[in-house]
Amino acid sequence: MTAQDEAPELEVWIDQDLCTGDGICAQYAPEVFELDIDGLAYVKSADDELLQEEGATTPVPLKLLADVRDSAKECPGDCIHVRRVSDRVEVYGPDAE
Repeated sequence: MTAQDEAPELEVWIDQDLCTGDGICAQYAPEVFELDIDGLAYVKSADDELLQEEGATTPVPLKLLADVRDSAKECPGDCIHVRRVSDRVEVYGPDAE
């Protein structure tokens, strides 16, 4: 069994109402996060498309998990939420246990 098989499938989303626009997330994980012209951060699809719908989620690639986790921990707006896809329980972010 590989590490990929053992790791839970995760997704990430940003609460734009709390986003401060500091861009720390885009510095840590530019493959996953991007600042838009409105100054707020958004997640991006696997095809690099900015997902601007409220509550839009994108999968967290295993190779970027540490960067996405650090983004959630360092975010001054506490607006980055990483959760398991299977049960939608937040594992990193302001609502994580």
